[in-house]
Amino acid sequence: MNAPKIAVVTGGSSGIGLAAVRALVRRGCRVYELSRRETGPDCAHHLRADVTDETSVQAAVSEVLEREGRVDILICCAGYGISGAVEFTTSEDAHRQLEVNFFGVVNACRAVLPAMRRQRGGRIVCISSVAAVVPIPFQTYYSVSKAAINAFCMALQSEVRPFGIRVCAVMPGDIRTGFTAARVKSWAGDELYGGRISGSVAVMEKDERNGMPPERVGEAVARTALARAPRMLRAVGAQYQAIHALTRVIPYDWVSRLVGKIYGK
Repeated sequence: MNAPKIAVVTGGSSGIGLAAVRALVRRGCRVYELSRRETGPDCAHHLRADVTDETSVQAAVSEVLEREGRVDILICCAGYGISGAVEFTTSEDAHRQLEVNFFGVVNACRAVLPAMRRQRGGRIVCISSVAAVVPIPFQTYYSVSKAAINAFCMALQSEVRPFGIRVCAVMPGDIRTGFTAARVKSWAGDELYGGRISGSVAVMEKDERNGMPPERVGEAVARTALARAPRMLRAVGAQYQAIHALTRVIPYDWVSRLVGKIYGK
C-alpha cells in the first residue's frame, strides 16, 4: 500500500482553500491546513500561520516535516481582494494586497522548496485568477497580484524542474465564496469617475454571487496537484478556458476594450 501524499494548504479554512483540503482528503492525502484562525476543518491537521510572516510559515512547515518527514504538495490559497481606482488607492492598501496575495505565495514556496529539492520531487499549485490574463478595472491591484503569481509560477518552474518539482497556477473565474463579502472596497473618487467605480464592483459582485461553487475549483486544484503532467496555467470552467484561449489569439487592446465595456463603463 502506497503511503499517503503529504499536502500543505495555505488559506485552507474557507472558500477555495477549504474545498481543496476536502478534495485532497477524499483522494487519500494527509493534509495540513495553515491559516490565521484558531481552529481548522476537522478533516485536516490545523497549524496556525500567517502567510505574510515568513518566520510563521517556516515554523509551520518545519512542524509538518518533523511529523511527516516530507512535503509532497503545497497548495497556496490564502488571499483577499481590494477594489477602487488606482488614483485613489493608498500605497498602504496596495502594498497589503501584494503582501498577502503574492508574497504570501513566495513565503510558502520558499518554506517547502528545500525539502522538495532534497526529496527530488513535489508539486506546487497556486491559486491565481482569470484576472491575471484579463485584468479588471477598479480591481487593478488584485489583478496585478494574480498576474504576478502566474509569472512567478512560470519562472519558478524553470528553476526547479531539474529537481522533479512541478509548479502550476489554477485560474478560477467567478466563485460563490465569502471572498465577495470580504473584499475591501474604496469608493474614493467615484463621483469624479462618473460612478464607474461602484458600478464596476457591483457587476463583479453580482457575477461572483452567481458564479460556480468553490467545490468545483477545489476538485480542479486536487486533480492538478495529483496529475502526472498538469498544465502550468489552468483556467477552471469552459467559459474561462475560452477567455484564456482568446487572450492568446486576439490583440490585448481588444481585450482591454471588451473588459472596459463590461466592468468599466
